[in-house]
Amino acid sequence: MMKKLSKDSEYSMQVTCMEYLDKGKRRIMLDNGDSVVLYRTEVRSLGIEEGMELKETTYQQILHEIIGKRAKKRALHLLEKMDRTEAQLREKLSGSEYPLICIDEAIAYVKQFHYLDDFRYACNFVRYKQEQFSRQQIKQKLMAKGISRDLIERAIDEEYISEETEQIRQLLKKKHYSGADMDSAEFRKIYQYLLRRGFKSNDILKEMRG
Repeated sequence: MMKKLSKDSEYSMQVTCMEYLDKGKRRIMLDNGDSVVLYRTEVRSLGIEEGMELKETTYQQILHEIIGKRAKKRALHLLEKMDRTEAQLREKLSGSEYPLICIDEAIAYVKQFHYLDDFRYACNFVRYKQEQFSRQQIKQKLMAKGISRDLIERAIDEEYISEETEQIRQLLKKKHYSGADMDSAEFRKIYQYLLRRGFKSNDILKEMRG
């Protein structure tokens, strides 16, 4: 817990443990339950040691001027490598042990330059995947990436132009569907395959029964 040193002094917290990590990093554990990861040179320059009282001003400096800046650079680097959703970027930053406040600041930072935009991501996904997946499949895949339903619906309304019946025909062709010549077991197998791809039952049966 943060504690006040005296009536007029600032709040502080105690460094309860310092764990040695690879690449010259140190995990600093605090008695308020928080932890931060710093490089050995940063720990040395800040004079951090186990058992010491860490002032609140120093802690804020660590969060915003050291780790916060590093989180923003990391976020930019991750987005340079590939486009990501906000949920995906948060997961990557969290996996690198950035504190939540630093993650929030990094997300806000990249958003203001439009490097991170879930609606743009959803539109691009719909635009390039609509020939491969059904409308329902696209919804499911975008939801799995952490995009909200309303943004997905907006993206589909703007970008989805594929004719699903034509997609079903093409898939039936790839499966060498022969209609009346096919036995019931094979019919059910292909029907279930198309259902799993997100097509509506009525549309599937209409094309399969010709």
